[in-house]
Amino acid sequence: MLFSRLRGPSLAVLTCALGALSLSACATTGDAAPKTETASAASSSKDRTMAPGLDGWANADPYPSTYRGLPRQNMAIVGATVLTGAGQKIEGGVVVVTDGRIAAVGGADTPVPAGHQVVDARGRFVTPGIIDIHSHLGVYPSPGVMGMSDGNEATNPNTAQVWSEHSIWPQDPGFNTARAGGVTTMQILPGSANLFGGRGVTLRNVPSVTMQGMKFPNAPYGLKMACGENPSRVYGSRNQSPATGMGNVAGYRAGFIAARDYKAKWDKWREDGQGTPPTRNLQLETLAGVLDGSILIQNHCYRADEMAVMLDVAKEFGYKITTFHHAVEAYKIAPMLAREGVCAAMWTGWWGFKMEALDGIEENAALTDAPEGSCAVIHSDDAELIQRLNQEAAAALSAGRRAGMNISEEHAISWITLNAARSIGIDKETGSLESGKRADVVIWSADPFSIYARADQVFIDGGLAFDRQNPAFQPVSDFELGQPGFGQAAAGVAQGAR
Repeated sequence: MLFSRLRGPSLAVLTCALGALSLSACATTGDAAPKTETASAASSSKDRTMAPGLDGWANADPYPSTYRGLPRQNMAIVGATVLTGAGQKIEGGVVVVTDGRIAAVGGADTPVPAGHQVVDARGRFVTPGIIDIHSHLGVYPSPGVMGMSDGNEATNPNTAQVWSEHSIWPQDPGFNTARAGGVTTMQILPGSANLFGGRGVTLRNVPSVTMQGMKFPNAPYGLKMACGENPSRVYGSRNQSPATGMGNVAGYRAGFIAARDYKAKWDKWREDGQGTPPTRNLQLETLAGVLDGSILIQNHCYRADEMAVMLDVAKEFGYKITTFHHAVEAYKIAPMLAREGVCAAMWTGWWGFKMEALDGIEENAALTDAPEGSCAVIHSDDAELIQRLNQEAAAALSAGRRAGMNISEEHAISWITLNAARSIGIDKETGSLESGKRADVVIWSADPFSIYARADQVFIDGGLAFDRQNPAFQPVSDFELGQPGFGQAAAGVAQGAR
């Protein structure tokens, strides 16, 4: 860090320590003041920059994105029914893409700029790219073997120091199957064994040899926390804390007490520059990032009462919970979640597989979405469900309508697009078809809320990432090459189509 002035012990003492050039000043008294002033001026030009790696705030992104995007060309998608993700439905719409960004969205009279390729989407539907905010692709890849099981650092209730990106295997075939389901962006999280599971990372769903080549530029990190049965079961079975719900909460509080102290020490050292800087602690650094708002809380939590307690823990330590994941009982506290500005990410039909999931209902997303200011999200947490998130959203929409709720498709699409982007802090960049945003676009064969709909073409930043009719745009993982069944055509589809 740079400091304009050194403060602390006598500058004369500091001058003595500088070496032979300062010995005469140390030995004299009559002219010491002028020489001390000179030393002070020299010292003020020094900085407090630490050796590489010792100050986490000096380099908040030590594993930077190298994402460059796919080859692209300017285009205009015309004639489709467009669901913008921001509440609009446009029949016979036009979506103009220029330099990888949405340039214009409108009706049939929207002008198509000269030189733009025209993509005929008549009779089809266009939406923003689907965003899955809870995925373990790459950290629990296919094949599911112990050698690739890298999603849970289940060695301590607090492993906030680990980052999921350091476990990601980019060759996971699941990335390709998710892309064929219209998924353009996903948050890859650690598992839920621990109170603090570690940092999640947001990826662009493009083929890459490295994790950095998929990393969403400048997307905020999320900290995976878990409440409920998982951490108390994992550590209680080892006869250590937490073994109960109250042990869980004590563990969160202890973690944030330590983080508050750690942050205060760094803040003081930066303010006055006195003494030795604190020793860097990766675990507390992540928790301090939560406290300063730079890292978003992504909290695995099923029960309504436990979500309410987690909100109180957040108030005690002055941080904000961004999203509750799974949130099977979110419908019970929907007004509270809306009032607190907290998103709830849910399944539609998964419930009852353990006690904390017992009170699930298919209307959960619709009811949670009802209060003003709400943020309902549909997520997968599964390598297969991620391929059909449009169908999961459709089931939630249908359940809400059966319950008598008037929910439009143009609104419900936000559960897997704009609301999902908001819940991981990237809604200014993607999640809706609005001018200036990244051109993440899916052309569907039919209404995406139909069980018969399939993603025909998927664009990421305007680059064609998947084309169901063209095997040249159906990327495969290196791992898939030579595997049994590779290259065999499925019934009724082009070779290699998913």
